[in-house]
Amino acid sequence: MHFLTIGHRGVMGVEPENTLRSFRAAERAGLDVIELDLHLSKDGALVVMHDARVDRTTDGSGAVADQTLEQLRALDAGLGERVPVFEEVLDAVRSPLQAEIKDVAAARSLAEVLHARDLVPRVEVISFHDEALSEVSRLVPGVRTALVASRYGLDVVDRATAVGAGTLVLNIRRLTLEVVEHARRADLRIIGWVVNTPAHLRLARALGLDGATTDHPEIGRAVVTG
Repeated sequence: MHFLTIGHRGVMGVEPENTLRSFRAAERAGLDVIELDLHLSKDGALVVMHDARVDRTTDGSGAVADQTLEQLRALDAGLGERVPVFEEVLDAVRSPLQAEIKDVAAARSLAEVLHARDLVPRVEVISFHDEALSEVSRLVPGVRTALVASRYGLDVVDRATAVGAGTLVLNIRRLTLEVVEHARRADLRIIGWVVNTPAHLRLARALGLDGATTDHPEIGRAVVTG
């Protein structure tokens, strides 16, 4: 099977993360899938940003949820890029997407867009939060979902199964053959995250993973040439 390469927030190792510039660069680099993060603005827009606050990735400060889309648009997200909304990403690139949601409220807003634009074939919804995945699965029958985990044990497989996720996105630094085998018995796909070195890429391939999330386009090129 094809080993998937997934651009983490675009190609955040070389471009401002979660910007249209970063997503376009990921697509040009030939990565198979683009991963992004969603939060709700004060006025309910699905804005693309990883953190709950804007401080780290823009020239502004404060919580995303306390600012309107207009206020967020005024911020510099790096190299003059603006904070995009999810719908803009859909139009800016053609690649399949992984959309990470942080809570149930974001799940409901995303579900509306998935229905309105018939995105089930294109968008996989991912989250660290079981209840968010359960909610989007309830609202969008047939949607593909993935459970993300950083610190985990064998129980992560049971969690994924309980919410109907078909994929696990797991911290490569903690991944063991035991977890992989347990996941395979449950018929789950496994993505290694974040794979930024040749050593971690070799580990992902040795464990028989289905793909890798990376910050760097050269990891994708290494997959193709290796």
